[in-house]
Amino acid sequence: MADWIDVATVDEFAPGTSRTVEVDGAWVAVFNLGGEFYAIEDVCTHDGGDLATGEIDGDVIVCPRHGARFAIRTGEVLSPPAYEDVATFPVRVEGGRVQVKDERSS
Repeated sequence: MADWIDVATVDEFAPGTSRTVEVDGAWVAVFNLGGEFYAIEDVCTHDGGDLATGEIDGDVIVCPRHGARFAIRTGEVLSPPAYEDVATFPVRVEGGRVQVKDERSS
């Protein structure tokens, strides 16, 4: 089973921001949406570019390359040019630290 990976402490992870972390060989973007944490794979399903450097618009991340939009909470694609959802990952807060893990191969 996959291990939980530390992302940041809650205190250093401001609302409306994201962090990226490598989890079992995959880059994961973790977002703080008003004190709730969500994680998606940091890869646009349109062309493989990173998502975390895009604009956060409420609970949506906008791909910085071609403007595809994804729901941060669910990974659902919301607009072209992407047509496939992005993978989501479980996130927890343990001992004041935000943690994420990849359960896809478990």
